[in-house]
Amino acid sequence: MTRTISADNLPPFPADYRAAGVLLHVTSLPTHYGIGDLGPAAHAWIDQLHQAGQSWWQALPTGPTGYADSPYQALSSFAGNGLLISPDFLLEEGLLGAADCAPGHVPPSTAVDYPTVMSFKRGLLEPLYIRFTSQASPGLKNDFECFCQKNADWLDDYALFRTLKALHHDAHYLHWPAPLVQREPAALAQARNDHARFIDSIRLAQFLMFRQAKRLKQHAHARGIRLVGDLPFFVSPDSSDVWSHPELFLLDEHLQPRAVAGVPPDAFSADGQRWGNPLYNWDALRQTGFRWCIQRIRALLNYVDVIRLDHFRAFAAAWHIPADSHGARHGQWVPGPGAPFFDAVQRELGALPFIAEDLGLITPDVLALLDQFHLPGNRVLQFAFDGDPANPHLPENHTHNTVAYTATHDNPTTRQWFDELTEHDRRALRLYLGHAVAPTDAAGELIQLAWSSRAALAIVPMQDLLNLGAEGRMNRPGSPDGNWRWRCTHEMCFTPAWEKLTQWTFAAARQSALTPETHSANGTKVQYPRQN
Repeated sequence: MTRTISADNLPPFPADYRAAGVLLHVTSLPTHYGIGDLGPAAHAWIDQLHQAGQSWWQALPTGPTGYADSPYQALSSFAGNGLLISPDFLLEEGLLGAADCAPGHVPPSTAVDYPTVMSFKRGLLEPLYIRFTSQASPGLKNDFECFCQKNADWLDDYALFRTLKALHHDAHYLHWPAPLVQREPAALAQARNDHARFIDSIRLAQFLMFRQAKRLKQHAHARGIRLVGDLPFFVSPDSSDVWSHPELFLLDEHLQPRAVAGVPPDAFSADGQRWGNPLYNWDALRQTGFRWCIQRIRALLNYVDVIRLDHFRAFAAAWHIPADSHGARHGQWVPGPGAPFFDAVQRELGALPFIAEDLGLITPDVLALLDQFHLPGNRVLQFAFDGDPANPHLPENHTHNTVAYTATHDNPTTRQWFDELTEHDRRALRLYLGHAVAPTDAAGELIQLAWSSRAALAIVPMQDLLNLGAEGRMNRPGSPDGNWRWRCTHEMCFTPAWEKLTQWTFAAARQSALTPETHSANGTKVQYPRQN
């Protein structure tokens, strides 16, 4: 069934469109529970963006994280991360008791302690299920049943997958008993019968997470804020996607990848990156009209407005690394789905609500795909100052239908970047700006450059708005440890940098379609929940 979406102010951006926003992952918001969630802190964040004249909030993928707690290695392409469910909203609805969520369950921390948070949040499943089944209103229970029926195509397999993982101590699914790995109908039916209660609790968590996500989207729209979601190109090798649909991936007779995904050496890694994700069987997907891929997109569009297509270049061609290779240097480019994929999406959705992450090694076939479908790409100012006047990341070379960033989640913060510049590179930046730059001013300088560029949309990571150094870095590509943990403290939410951002936004004519008085820094103070 075709689902047409509204294209107002969505990419490709109208010729006179100018707007701005902030990049912050949901997990980084301040809460009592050791991790950001979709509750009061997220609603307060929307209010903060609104008051500062911003129009967009960009987050990282919100799927259930697996390997190394990475949002780009989700256990499902369709499910939401249960860690993002707000206990506060469940308390508000009577689905949890005060004792379940009392402060002290998760020790105070300025970084996400994933094992502790997982233990706490998973411990809420049982009391949540008991209260829901015994006390939820008939209307809410009916909504739950409708959600399960509507999403059965992915939800049933995901709930069983998570149940089996829990029973096998989170082992990779290939290490389960063979009948479960091979999805023998009798074995699956027995597991569903034996563990029906736990499976249903997984379904319930998904229902409540998506319900809170829908509530957040409604609040954002009421404040004039649009949401940018993020869709990883590849799926995790240990995911319900691969387990339930092995025919869609290039696997051998033992369900092991024939080759794995990654990238050759580029600006992020001198040795390239071996990600280890399985690669798609595009012939099989093409024969279905890319149905599974389009379902992924539809699922995400339920609670965001625009999707950042991660690793866009793989739609043209992906780097295939032999499965037995330990590095990423040895591989080959293999064509991706190309234009037929976007034709199919456009037929189904009536629009292409995408921002293309076109970073890394970009070849003519990638540029042709961007141009054919008028998809906005990315410009990152940290990549701009190499002395080449034709560098596309330089502000004067930005085209309108692009999104300008000071940095991305894969970059160092701009202050760290500046601190680590060679003297030659600092001189190049100084010559470009026409004045010397102090380390404390580097982030502000790049924000103003992004805001003043021709790009239709300019976005700054929260860490750059706060002028943080290395302590604020979110991800180090190629390094599996210590990533995705940074949190914004309650005090950071009231930094004077917000007033500067408001001024820069109005000076660059990027404010949302409201009056300056509406965005006054002296207006009603945004209320964030206190961090424990």
